[in-house]
Amino acid sequence: MVIIFEVCCGSYQDALNAAAGGASRIELNSALYLGGLTPSTASLKLIKSKTKLKVICMVRPRPAGFCYNNYEFEQMLFETENLLENGADGIAFGCLNSDYTINTNQVERMSDLINKYKAESVFHRAFDCVGEPLKAVEILVNFKIKRLLTSGQKATALEGIELIKQLQKKYGQQIEILAGSGINSANAAEILQYTGISQLHATCKSYKEDNTTTAIGVSYGYLKGQLLNSYEEVDPSIVKKIVTVIDKKV
Repeated sequence: MVIIFEVCCGSYQDALNAAAGGASRIELNSALYLGGLTPSTASLKLIKSKTKLKVICMVRPRPAGFCYNNYEFEQMLFETENLLENGADGIAFGCLNSDYTINTNQVERMSDLINKYKAESVFHRAFDCVGEPLKAVEILVNFKIKRLLTSGQKATALEGIELIKQLQKKYGQQIEILAGSGINSANAAEILQYTGISQLHATCKSYKEDNTTTAIGVSYGYLKGQLLNSYEEVDPSIVKKIVTVIDKKV
């Protein structure tokens, strides 16, 4: 069985680091500290020209939740087409109603657009907010969503391992199940073996420092304490550790 390891990236630099560590696919975002927003086409084009990575682009117009008004969704459609025209291999997105159900109209329109480009459609961890997960998966299957990223409706995939296993057993032949959140070299093998899935998603981040984040009287930092001048970056050594665990399992 081929195991696919996807690294969550927030920049061109992140993607280069993921490739150096041996990742097989990336999810490309901007603003990962906000949970990931739509990336620039510049970063996408650089990654596609300088690496052999398959690139799934996040389409998310704002932080917080996933219940989008007509203007926000109009932006999502525009961003999706723009990214696909510029070489994205797929799009990760999630659209919910305010009652924590799947927004079927928006999902259908996104799926149709992505499929028009023969690209991969991925419903992201908005799924982990839905009230009836099995019903939600059936809706996604009906709209030909290729893959589902989930932590099993828990804070981490290890905590949500039972639901992930259930989803794989019941729907794994109809939609790919990609486990994410809290994946590391210590638990990757256990999650793969217990659930029967063949795909993992992780951030693999460490921190770098830029002392110009703060100056006398001003600060542009979003982290606190000793990390005040720091920012997140994919660490190729962490990627490699997980890849090594996966290779041993295979």
